[in-house]
Amino acid sequence: MPRILLLTSSQGASAEVLPSLALLQHQVRVLPLEASILVDVPEVDVLFIDARKDLPAAKSLTRLLQTTGVDCPIISITTEGGLSAMNADWGIHDVILDTAGPAEVEARIRLAVGRMELDRALMDPSLREIRTGDIVIDENSYTAKVRGRTLDLTFKEFELLKFLAQHPGRVFTRAQLLQEIWGYDYFGGTRTVDVHIRRLRSKLGPEFEALIGTVRNVGYRFTLPNSGKENSLSELV
Repeated sequence: MPRILLLTSSQGASAEVLPSLALLQHQVRVLPLEASILVDVPEVDVLFIDARKDLPAAKSLTRLLQTTGVDCPIISITTEGGLSAMNADWGIHDVILDTAGPAEVEARIRLAVGRMELDRALMDPSLREIRTGDIVIDENSYTAKVRGRTLDLTFKEFELLKFLAQHPGRVFTRAQLLQEIWGYDYFGGTRTVDVHIRRLRSKLGPEFEALIGTVRNVGYRFTLPNSGKENSLSELV
């Protein structure tokens, strides 16, 4: 459940500033719209700025927050008339009308948090590395290694291995894998998935090919090392 901080000059609670926010199941803390909060900004997931009445004050504070490097997305709350004043100089991640419904508020919170997490992953190379047992998958260099040995993978083979490794234990049908790796506009059949799985297992080698397990009549899954005997070599196709 995201922790929300709302900065406002209004005396009322969040229900007055953004009524829909009060209808959602989030932890909402309300503090004054003042620069003094920069001394000790609480640890939160999303920060809402009330820019409905005092646009200059709200803009000044958002720019200060941007300068101090607040570690969460900032969403400005404004009226229809205030939209014309919003631009990149504000240093905000999103803007929302005070009349927005609960579904829109929830979606904007979810998207803002998701974008922030993605930005962090892009900035931190270590977060783009998948390690599982003896396998290391590096998204930055598009390489996969087994016990230090670099696998000679095509782009699709790499994407297939990465996707399965990102969801260990989860079973994906051939149709799901085709959609995730090849996309909606691919017109080939699901047999393409089987071909790439066979090639991938071959490149993993006899010792590691069982990591790509087959669930008969369903699809494939990435089996964590030493996670069980259910995916024996006799299941591999």
